[in-house]
Amino acid sequence: MAMTDPNIGEKRPVIRQLDEGAVNRIAAGEVVERPASAVKELVENAIDAGARRITVEYADGGKTLIRVQDDGCGLTADDLPLALSRHATSKIDGSDLLNIHTFGFRGEALPSLAAVGRLTITSRTGADDGAEITVAGGNAAPVRPAASQPGTTVTLRDLFYATPARLKFLRTDRAEAQAIGDVVRRLAMAEPFISFVLRDVSGDGAPREIFRADAGQGGLFDALHGRLARVLGREFAENALRIDAEREGLHLTGFAALPTYSRGSAVAQYLFVNGRPVRDKLLVGALRGAYSDFLSRDRHPAAALFIDCDPTLVDVNVHPAKSEVRFRDPGLARGLIVSALRHALAEAGHRASTTVAGATLGAMKPEPVGARVYQMDRPYGGSQTTAFPVQTPHFEEASAPWGRVEETPEPVATDGADLQDFPLGTARGQVHENYIIAQTATGMVLVDQHAAHERLVYEKLKNQMAENGVASQALLIPEVIDMSGDDCSRLMACAEDLAALGLVLEPFGGDAIAVRETPAILGTVNARALVMDILDELADQNSSDAVKTRIDAILSRVACHGSIRSGRRMRAEEMNALLREMEATPHSGQCNHGRPTYVELKLSDIERLFGRT
Repeated sequence: MAMTDPNIGEKRPVIRQLDEGAVNRIAAGEVVERPASAVKELVENAIDAGARRITVEYADGGKTLIRVQDDGCGLTADDLPLALSRHATSKIDGSDLLNIHTFGFRGEALPSLAAVGRLTITSRTGADDGAEITVAGGNAAPVRPAASQPGTTVTLRDLFYATPARLKFLRTDRAEAQAIGDVVRRLAMAEPFISFVLRDVSGDGAPREIFRADAGQGGLFDALHGRLARVLGREFAENALRIDAEREGLHLTGFAALPTYSRGSAVAQYLFVNGRPVRDKLLVGALRGAYSDFLSRDRHPAAALFIDCDPTLVDVNVHPAKSEVRFRDPGLARGLIVSALRHALAEAGHRASTTVAGATLGAMKPEPVGARVYQMDRPYGGSQTTAFPVQTPHFEEASAPWGRVEETPEPVATDGADLQDFPLGTARGQVHENYIIAQTATGMVLVDQHAAHERLVYEKLKNQMAENGVASQALLIPEVIDMSGDDCSRLMACAEDLAALGLVLEPFGGDAIAVRETPAILGTVNARALVMDILDELADQNSSDAVKTRIDAILSRVACHGSIRSGRRMRAEEMNALLREMEATPHSGQCNHGRPTYVELKLSDIERLFGRT
């Protein structure tokens, strides 16, 4: 708390020029927060040097040792002392701080690391002999010759030994090691044509390889898909949609997972701008907004998205660690992400995540009770259709309450093809008066009839509203809301967009607005609360989906009440009609809350479940 006495003291404070060591330690506090920060800076330097293979080794969570080795262009003996000087860099000439094409550009990383640890740089260019320089606590030793492969090896020991107070704020070795792994994996995703190796060399034992990703082959999307499968797992790669869109100088690429492959937190969201990993709330909000119609609030999408643009369209120099960026046109970036993802999800049609089937098969596996005594022979095709009637003569007449099979002619498609050849197959029965069993050419499908029809009705309602517009209702007495001048200006700037959704606002003199009309579908609405929610979103994301979200919630509830209810018995033709409509409707693979509407089980998986393989 400030003192009430304005006089600081008898002696006036004197302005001093800090020595270079203190300046470097202060800079290190901004750039190097933890061992993972040091790894990030060194690996980015290796990428900027044109390396095709990068090896990272650490000990004790990076506290006692960090070593980054690359096969890049290397440094000459004359360059080594200059590389350790503050604001000395080969990446920019200082004339244009917006036209940046590299990860690093400030020239702060190496001198900052040398100020707080024991740093050794060994490097060699293709034509020259190797050289080495060592710096401890900011004090550099003379450059000396050293044996080295082409490229650079940077070894950092005893991080923060010169500032021991920082060591007390580091987490456990395991937590710091996990942070290092996360940094390396993010950079590996950004550079699929570079090989990465991460090793833990703690203790006296043999080095333990934590992560390896070999350089990708083929085109960009093939290499990126393979790299994401290596980093995020095979399941993500199998359930990810390819994203490729461009708008007004911004190019968006990457992969986004199906809504049914969602996570309980935002841990599987990776965003990159010009190859740089970023954690930007604008981009995260856009990703969340793109999935808002498919996921409940407690579920989060998984995606790896890359925005590439002219460097002058984005400012990367707004954060000490360069983890945030600022677009010249934030609305353009957000709109590109939302529209591209929604278009890809619509093209996916009825597709649902393969992990749903895996979870189903896992739940169906019996508990092991010992070695299998015998193996049944696989029956020939004809026996599958005759065995049950022969063994149980009254099986077809049974009408157990938990399921039934309709006696109907074999359904045939209008073009003469067997309905079994359709993606969701042909209906074979209904169990518990809620689940449809369908047979496909390669297995079977189990459909939740209520969830599936709810999604179909919801999509129809949205299409009807898009075609006919949102009807509004005029308020008998307009609601006048007082607010700050900035909030009023921000709100009126998007008044036209809100009017298209049925919310009509007008200036009411001074710093107030009047709500004239509200969306009719919302019924009686608290206009003030709705406007304040819109303002909060505008302040946080520069855009608002509050009105549309509420309208979609109403449509979702209407769809729920207007869909086929659980417990209704359906005829075979009704079940097949539902399956065909699911195949033709976008987003029908998940209900309005992101849960799957159907599970597909392959015949090979079913046979493996019963030990027939």
